[in-house]
Amino acid sequence: MYSTVMTSIVEGINTLPIFVEADISDGMPMFDMVGNLGPEVREARERVRTALHNCGIILPAKRITINLAPGNIRKNGTAFDLPIAIGILSSMGIVDERLCNGKMFVGELNLRGEILPVNGVFPMVSDGVKNGCRSFVVPLDNMREAELAAGAEVYGFSHLKEIIEFLNDGNYTKRTYNIEESKPEMKQMDFAEVNGQHYLKRACEIAASGMHNLLMIGPPGAGKTMISERVATILPPLTDEEKMELSKIYSVCGMLSKMNALLSKRPFRSPHHTITKAGLIGGGTNLHPGELSLAHHGVLFLDELTEFQKSTLELLRQPLEDHQIRLVRGNGAVSYPASVLLLAAMNPCGCGYYPDMQRCRCTPASLKRYFNRISQPLLDRIDICVEAQPLSYQELTGKAKNESSETIRDRVVRCHEIQYERFKKEEFLHNTQIPVSKLKQYCGLEEKEERYMEHMYEKMGMTGRTYHKILRVARTIADMEECERIQMRHLNEAICYRSVNEKFWGGGNA
Repeated sequence: MYSTVMTSIVEGINTLPIFVEADISDGMPMFDMVGNLGPEVREARERVRTALHNCGIILPAKRITINLAPGNIRKNGTAFDLPIAIGILSSMGIVDERLCNGKMFVGELNLRGEILPVNGVFPMVSDGVKNGCRSFVVPLDNMREAELAAGAEVYGFSHLKEIIEFLNDGNYTKRTYNIEESKPEMKQMDFAEVNGQHYLKRACEIAASGMHNLLMIGPPGAGKTMISERVATILPPLTDEEKMELSKIYSVCGMLSKMNALLSKRPFRSPHHTITKAGLIGGGTNLHPGELSLAHHGVLFLDELTEFQKSTLELLRQPLEDHQIRLVRGNGAVSYPASVLLLAAMNPCGCGYYPDMQRCRCTPASLKRYFNRISQPLLDRIDICVEAQPLSYQELTGKAKNESSETIRDRVVRCHEIQYERFKKEEFLHNTQIPVSKLKQYCGLEEKEERYMEHMYEKMGMTGRTYHKILRVARTIADMEECERIQMRHLNEAICYRSVNEKFWGGGNA
């Protein structure tokens, strides 16, 4: 007897429908599985056989063939266990095939027949709804995550026997899943807690307003990390589309199952400098997302930038331009979104005190080696470079009231609204994403400003990419003042944010 059961497979943050075909026919007793299967899927044969046995179901002494179609897609993971078991039960006549039609089954089985949670349930369900499927059978531990998808009728089970009963009589009593006790939410960080460093805070506001990448250079204890940790608090709230996209990424990583709602806060990711290449940009056996994608629509903070492996940092060059990362390996290729606000912090030298030569103990050769850890092509992809000056005692202990994150965020939100209105017919939303072909349209200069930029281009030895970055930053500064045209003061401030690059690396000629 032949039967078909629908399931799904995750590719990146999108999913593809997979059909599990089961056929039981006369012939030599055997259990075959075909369909371009990975090792975890091939192992499903023994898991399913033993789980059915422990549920009191003995497979017939016939030829059992399982095909996972389409065959041109590589099947990996353990989420196929449940649909394979249901397909066999349907072919044996143990469950009503009519009640299986129109339902998507996802889940892993252990040897006792218990249904274990799997990663990627949220994109499976949300994409399934878009493709016309309305009913989903998932592990009970994934039920909360699956119910986040609008328009989905979700059935959660913890054991295979429960599904067999459901598919025979059609009755379902909604189960309660484990809800962890909510931990008291920690007080959110706020810019009001930061004393001094007004120049650095101004740079952060510009970076947040146009989603520009930012590098901070300064001695230890200047407040670089403290300020970076608060940048996410001045970014605008996530849109519904951004919440969906971000939640899919976290679901693929298995980090959404305990959530009561879609992710609503912009992420702040701060990986340690010993992170591997796969950990930063993604990869591994199953091509999972890395920290770059987990920071999508949020902040990726690289503290102690010069301590990262240079080869690891160089991998960021293309994703920072394309706002996505495409991983191509021998076992497949996937794309993950990677639109991040990159913040980086570093000391000015190995001892931390350059250019204060009274305290700096570094030699010219060691300084050159230190700065060469960051390549010029990577620096060209950073829009704003600022120097964090040491704090005086009066600045550190000042009693003056500082601006709160809420106040700064209101200005940032207004700046984003201006950009959304300007780019409503474009495929991009922020000034940092303006392509070169559109720069003249959106960042056009008057004759006086044009001559000035020509002079500064030669004087500072800019690269083409650096020049374009300055125009985009100047466009953001103009938007913050709600100016239609870019003026000289906007260009001057944008150029100032490249002077640190010239001071430490010699500008575009390094």
